Amino acid sequence: MSKDEATDDDDSERGSRKPNPIDAHVGTRVRLRRMLLGMSQEKLGEHLGLTFQQVQKYEKGVNRIGASRLFDLSRVLGVPVQFFYDEAPSELVDTSTTPGFSERPTETYVIEFLSTREGLELNKAFVKIADPRVRRSVVELVRALGGEDPAE
Repeated sequence: MSKDEATDDDDSERGSRKPNPIDAHVGTRVRLRRMLLGMSQEKLGEHLGLTFQQVQKYEKGVNRIGASRLFDLSRVLGVPVQFFYDEAPSELVDTSTTPGFSERPTETYVIEFLSTREGLELNKAFVKIADPRVRRSVVELVRALGGEDPAE
């Protein structure tokens, strides 16, 4: 492959609108925390001096979040900067150079579910159930509806 071909490949890759996987993950974590706080994109944007469209692009991973902006986000959302990288899919993290990272199971589907409106609403409603027997019944009902054996 010639130098020009390599440059063309790089340019087409950079020009694509597909978000970088780690940028998408960080954006998902921003969205998760914002939703957990019950904060709108408009309100988060106001705190950061951004439009809600810019916040949307950050949350989708289309726009990369710079270091100073990530620091501002951590302050506004009340989490450490590391929060945005927590639970990153193992294929995005080189666990050979990060001791301990490989010991933690990567169940990203849980984070993805909690990042949805339904997941957040279900979680908030579930924790309000005071009776442990009712909570257990709800879990068994959801397992049955999902086709999972309740004995598991």
